Amino acid sequence: MANVLESDPAKLIALAALRLKESGIARPAYVLYVKSGAGRERVPQSEDFWYTRCASILRHVYLMGPIGISRLRTLYGSKKGHVVSRHHHVRAGGSIIKDAFDALENKGYLKQTRQGRIVTSAGKSFLDKLSNETIKGA
Repeated sequence: MANVLESDPAKLIALAALRLKESGIARPAYVLYVKSGAGRERVPQSEDFWYTRCASILRHVYLMGPIGISRLRTLYGSKKGHVVSRHHHVRAGGSIIKDAFDALENKGYLKQTRQGRIVTSAGKSFLDKLSNETIKGA
């Protein structure tokens, strides 16, 4: 039985996003109209941005948990271009990450502890099954 480390991250996140969308995970109304951080110029162009971000967050918590919003803001941040000076790293917005945490907790895939969020056994099972599907499909 394969785990998340053995599967291709892009395929796993795409498949997990599709399954989260099919399962009816709640998407906030504002997600289609806001940027994902101060370093971005535009709103995300993909209609499924929310589900892809939730799947990516679930995978990162699986690999690096316990983890909090602050570390994920740094991870999803980008470089902001300045006119005169050089580019500087800007952290991503925390609201989307917080709402993704809440949606995944309501689904039963994450759990909050004092150290940060961790993946529950249901979340591990969900990602392990998907990683098996991606390896068999490849």
